[in-house]
Amino acid sequence: MIFSSAIKRLCATAVLGWALSGCATTGGANPEDPLQPINRAIFGFNDSFDEFLLKPVAEAYRAALPEPVRAGVTNFFSNIEDVWIGANNLLQGKPEQALQDMLRVVINTIFGIGGVLDVAYDEGLDKHNEDFGQTLGRWGIGSGPYLVLPFFGPSTLRDGVARLGVDNAVDPVWTIDRVSTRNSLYTVRAVNTRAGLLDAARVMEQAALDKYRFVRDAYLQRRRSLIYDGDPPSEPKAKRAAAPDETTVRQPPDFGRDDMRNAATERPANETANLCFEASALFVYPGTGAADDAAVASGAISIR
Repeated sequence: MIFSSAIKRLCATAVLGWALSGCATTGGANPEDPLQPINRAIFGFNDSFDEFLLKPVAEAYRAALPEPVRAGVTNFFSNIEDVWIGANNLLQGKPEQALQDMLRVVINTIFGIGGVLDVAYDEGLDKHNEDFGQTLGRWGIGSGPYLVLPFFGPSTLRDGVARLGVDNAVDPVWTIDRVSTRNSLYTVRAVNTRAGLLDAARVMEQAALDKYRFVRDAYLQRRRSLIYDGDPPSEPKAKRAAAPDETTVRQPPDFGRDDMRNAATERPANETANLCFEASALFVYPGTGAADDAAVASGAISIR
């Protein structure tokens, strides 16, 4: 009965969001987001799905399991993903990073109890964050329009095709023949990742005057930064001037593992917002891959 009620509320909110999106103005729209009315409707659906279903489960999961256990689950799935991360580093012409990724898999699998412990990190082998969308970006393929995918969350045409067509297809979990086992692993990964982002999501709720625009701008900037390994080329002034869609946001608290401090300054989101995790993880789908591991560990959002 409770589950049925939650589904009804979810559908009602999604329908309302779709209806209201038709009233959205197109004046001053971000040129990277030509499908904003549709994207907003899907964003509302994802937000409702998260609020009524995924978030409560993640909260119960975090309350039931101690942090070391949750960290072990994160490390296990992270170890699985390192294989594809290494392949993408190789495709991007970064053999040294690819070798590090492969060494991480070998070390963590053998000495880290199947990847539950990140022994490689303690040995100086840092975790990388790569996927096929980034590889396509490095190959010079443009991002295309911004998209919000049901359940998958923020994306672009390029990243969406890469994620659905390639990243998910090579996901080791997807190759498991036993459906019940595969779905169980998907569910655990989704809930565990969402549990690691509970604090970050709460801060974002407090920071964003328009959560849709905040997530969109943060996602696009974060993806651009990832493609160029944190050193993206400067955008042409003409392109920046052609995108007047600025959303003023309150700077969220700058908090780490052990402390939280309030901040009250306001900045234009499309100049300064930078989520230190994949924004798509807020509406996580179990096949999207883990967020930046440092961000998952700390739940941190940083606006710079």
